[in-house]
Parts: sequence; C-alpha cells; structure tokens
Amino acid sequence: MEAAPCPARAEAAPGGLGGRFLRAPGVPGSPLGDPAGPAGTLGSPGPALGSGCPCREQEQFGGARAGPGALRALQPLRAGRGGLGRGRPRALRLGELQRAADLGADWRRGGGKKPQRRAGPSQALGSPSLGLAALPPPLGGDKRPPGAARARHSRSSPETAAAAPQLRLLRPPPAPRPPELQPWLRVRALSPSRLRPVPSRLCPVPAVAPGVPGLGGPLRSGLDRCRAPCYEYPSCPDVLKAPREEVAYVTCTYRSTGIEQPDFLATVDLNPRSCHYGQVIHRLPMPNLKDELHCAGWGPACGCFDGGAAAKRTKLVLPCLISSRIYVVDVGSQCRAPRICKMIEPVDVFWKCNKGYLSVTHPLPNGDVLVANMGDAAGHGKGGFVVLDGETFELKGNWENECEAPPTGHDFWYQARHNVLVSSAGMVPRVAGRGFNPDDLKKGVFGRRLNVWNLSCRSLTQCFDLGEDSLPMTVRFLHNPEAAEGYVGCALSGAIFRFYKSCERDNWAVEEVIRIPAKDVSGWIMPKMPAFIVDLVISQDDRFLYVCNWLHGDIRQYELSRSCKPRLVGQVFVGGSILRGGPVTVCRDEELKCQPEPLVVKCKRVYGGPAALQLSLDGKRLYVTNSFYSTWDRQFYPSLIKEGSVMLQLDVDTDKGGLSVNKNFLVDFGKEPNGPCLAHQIRLPGGDAKSVTLP
Repeated sequence: MEAAPCPARAEAAPGGLGGRFLRAPGVPGSPLGDPAGPAGTLGSPGPALGSGCPCREQEQFGGARAGPGALRALQPLRAGRGGLGRGRPRALRLGELQRAADLGADWRRGGGKKPQRRAGPSQALGSPSLGLAALPPPLGGDKRPPGAARARHSRSSPETAAAAPQLRLLRPPPAPRPPELQPWLRVRALSPSRLRPVPSRLCPVPAVAPGVPGLGGPLRSGLDRCRAPCYEYPSCPDVLKAPREEVAYVTCTYRSTGIEQPDFLATVDLNPRSCHYGQVIHRLPMPNLKDELHCAGWGPACGCFDGGAAAKRTKLVLPCLISSRIYVVDVGSQCRAPRICKMIEPVDVFWKCNKGYLSVTHPLPNGDVLVANMGDAAGHGKGGFVVLDGETFELKGNWENECEAPPTGHDFWYQARHNVLVSSAGMVPRVAGRGFNPDDLKKGVFGRRLNVWNLSCRSLTQCFDLGEDSLPMTVRFLHNPEAAEGYVGCALSGAIFRFYKSCERDNWAVEEVIRIPAKDVSGWIMPKMPAFIVDLVISQDDRFLYVCNWLHGDIRQYELSRSCKPRLVGQVFVGGSILRGGPVTVCRDEELKCQPEPLVVKCKRVYGGPAALQLSLDGKRLYVTNSFYSTWDRQFYPSLIKEGSVMLQLDVDTDKGGLSVNKNFLVDFGKEPNGPCLAHQIRLPGGDAKSVTLP
C-alpha cells in the first residue's frame, strides 16, 4: 500500500546527500539498504524505511547488534534509485527487530500468509502501512519452541506467554563513556530547510539473548563498527597507534615527455623492513595513451582499526585530467597488485554531462562519488561536478543545477554536519594547456572565485572574489566534523585565506591569514616570481597546516593553535626555481638572505618543485612528489622531463614543529623501464590526511 507522499519528500529525495546505508556487522560490503531484492520482497518500492522523507524524525540507532541473517531480512528500502540521491534508512528499534523475527516464523508456518497483528502505536516491520511485503525467514532456520513466535502477539495464553522471556532482547544500561567516545553525536545535517539528528559514527552494541535466531553475537565495543573511516577526526583512540603505512599508490604519466607509453599507477613499498623499501613494486598500466593521470580519490568505504589492523579501502577512482576518462581500480583484492575493474569513456562524460578535464574526487555521505571538473568537452572554462554511483560506479550525471555551474573549477571539500560544500576555481583548460603566458593575466583565464554550496540542495549560495588572477586551487576543511572553518590556497597570489562560518546563520566569510611574498628575480619569465601554492594538507589532529610552494621550491609547516593566525614553525627546500647555480637570480627577497642549495638524496639531484603532499596518519611522515602538470613541468622544469620525478619523505617534528628530509628514502621515477615519467598524486591505503571527514 502506497502512503501519501510527503510535501518535503520531493525536495529532499534527489538531494546529493541522501542517507549513508549502515553496513551489516560482520558482513563486509553488505549494505542494509541494498534494493536489489526480488519482486514482492523487501526490495519492493514503497514509502518504507529509508524513504528519504525529511519530515520523519530519524531515530538514533540504539538497537541490538544483529547477525547477517536478520540484517539481510531487515533491509530498508532506498528511494530515488534513478536519481542522484538515496533514501535515508531509519534506525531500527529493539521492538522492531524482535517483532520482525516473530513475523518471519509466522510467515513460514502460515504458508506465506500474512500473520495477524495486534494494532498499536508501535508497528512492526512487514506492516502494510509501511509498504513492505511479508518478511522472509531469517537465516539459520527457526530454533524456537512452538508457540514462542506468537507469544508477543497474544496475551490470552499463559503457556505461550511463559516462553516470551526467552526471546526478549536484553539491553543493559549504557556504561559511562569518556567525552571522546560519546555514544551519540547530535548531528544537524541533510535537510535543506532545517538540520536534524542522525545516528552517530560510534554505534553502541548492547548484549542480546543467545536464543533468538538470526540475532546474537558477543558483546563488542562501540568502536567495532563505524559508519565512517575511524581514522578521521574525532578519531578512534587507536589512530595514533595505527599500523604504519606499508604501500602507497602514485599516479604517473608519460604525457609531454616524448615517450609514447600509457600512464600507470605505481605501487611503492613503504615498509622500512622490506628489501624493496622505497622502490616501485608494481605498475598498473592504463589501456590508453596520454590520459594524464593527475588526481586520485578513494571510493566509499567504512571501517575502523580493529585488533591493530586498518580496514581496507577497496576502490581507487582515477579521473584523467586531459582525456576525461575515469578508471576505477580495485586495490582490495591484492593491495600490492591492483587491477582495473571499471572504465568510463570520455564520450559518456561529454554527452551525458557536457563536462571534461576531470580533477579532484571525494566520496559523498550517501555513498556516491563526486568528481570535480575544470571545463566542458571543448576545453572552455566550466566548473561543476559529475556523480558516480558508489556501488556500480556508473556515471549518473551532473551534481549541480545547470544554471549554477561556476566559470571554472578544480578542488572541493565539504562538511556534512554544516551542510556545506566549498569549491575552488581553476584554469581555462584550452588556454592553460598551452603553457603559462603572462599575457593571459587579466583575461579571465585564471579563476578568482571561492564558491560555497548548499550540500543537500546542490545549489550555489555564496561566491567570494579573492582577487584578480589569484587562482584559488586547493581547499581544505579542518578534520573535526564540527569545525566550520578551513583554508584555501591561491596559486598566483601566494595567499592563503581562511573561510569560516560567520555569526549570521548559514553565511560564510573569508579572511587572509598567510601571504608568501613574491621574489624579485632576473632570468625568469616575469620580473616577479609568485609563490605558487599548489597543495595544502592539514594533520589529522588539526594542529598543523602544510603548504606546498611549487615555484619557490619550499614546503612550510604552520601551527594552528590559533586558526586565524597560523604560525610558521618549519620550512625546508626540496627543489624549485631559485636554487643557487640555476638560471634564475634572486634580486630581492623579503625572507631569505641567500638562495638555497640544490637537494641531493642518495646521489641523485632533485629537479622540479614540490607539487603534491601526503601525510601519514600519525603525522610524522610527509610524502612529496614534484610534478604539477606535464605541460607546465616542461615549461618551467625541463630537466625534470629528462631526469624524471622523485618521491621524497620528510620527517615531521609533531611536538615543537620542524621538517627535515629523510636522506634514506627516495623513489626515483627516472629509472622506470619505459623511461622517465612524471609522478603526482599519492594515496595511502590505510588512511591519509586528504580524505573528507564523513558524519
């Protein structure tokens, strides 16, 4: 029976957030909201649990820990299968879990007929008013005594009522928890009109009676299963004790090098005890040429550290900057030998979304994957996002409204609890693809806007002009999911702005907190060399901000005890254009007294400038590569094309601050079997500092 549609349902169901479906405890990859049920079962459509209606108050997940059988039998429905959003499942209550098991037994004994119910305010699953058919039996068979299933439906028989205590779920009073492990985090998110509580990331697991079929299991800690990766802030207590990263995935390209070979994903050994430490142990070539693998992002994942082992992330999304092709790589089957499991051709992106030149990717709270783009199919400037299904990785379409696409785009970050997404500007691909030309300044080739979006409505709410040709590229929120502030780095202006939520409701503001001065030089393309900020990383505890200066060649560490006034505590040069003995001479420098010396690690001189950063979970190791964009690499660092990229490791002082180069670690991509290549993005399978914090 179909229920009357909610007036707010049409507004919320197609939203970009939807509901992130709970995972069955003990069943990896088994979503509770899987709609792929046969006709006439729980997969049938209807206004059931998780319909995405924002008018129905979502209850906190306080039910008993269920086994795989009961959880599969209690699948809530997903609404909006064909749209961009998904329905939000309502948390199951203790009474509903018990009543569902009883109804399953009655369904079997009655030959599939619907059992008689006692009317009451608390309706069980399987009710016609919820639009659900009769529940299938739980896995494992019915091991209860005869009449036990009907003990909760009738009070007339004392014999059957005596069996009821054997089936009652036991819920002991919750034990006190420390503040950092509060069982319920009151979250206000997901609704376009108002904010509402949703379940916490830490789910308390009460004990259950061992005699209930389909339910049970030992009493486990609330950290056993999480709705989001637990390495994120506020992290599990084991985050600093997390196992050290053993491998890293690095995107490598041969475009603009003169070598006709496909791009590849390199797997680098990071285990100091391994005989292959600091070496490429596997190469996954792409099936096409000149894709320009640039950024990489994880698909949706859920897990936490349990027994000292980090939950694996199984899918890595590789959007191509030039070809606009999207590869999905399976790293869960064999983490040291990943393989391609999905490929989306450019023609699909062009025709379905009218987008191209794909860049940064992040998973959304509803499980889908969001990919930012820099232009349209012809290379003209056009920002926005495309959406991939989080389970099948099929292309769904555009995320934003067509009339609200910004002029350019590149990076983005979001805070679901504040219902906000912030995106940066980029460059016009067809112009910037020819290289940097000073004549393009003041012509609108380089973006200047910072965009603020309503995450649930997918609408543009605010825009900030950060100055002509400022080129804001990298956006980072603090990892604390309650924090309403972050930073954006501007490449050409050398400024870092702090964006934050102002006192006015749902309004945001920006302020400049860091400015790296340009240097007066000779022998360069312009008389002033700007600080070209191309990457930012914030530590997991939100204590430090790391800045990557591609042209000057230094990496900076700022302390964030006062987020409005970051304090410089560490700096190290790992290349750049102002090294002593190079073609560029510094005439005036407000910071340095002399030009820095070239860096040599393991008898190899490092060319190029720092372009991409990645930080370990404990914040003690900072990894860096030195290729920004192949066309610009050839223009500014021609020696990098001949010698190839490198991957370095910096040791971080997390107590007082400070950076130093680890002289025992170097990944030399100039010695690749097919010739020198350019390496850019770094991803760590155990978790890294570039993953968006989910609610």
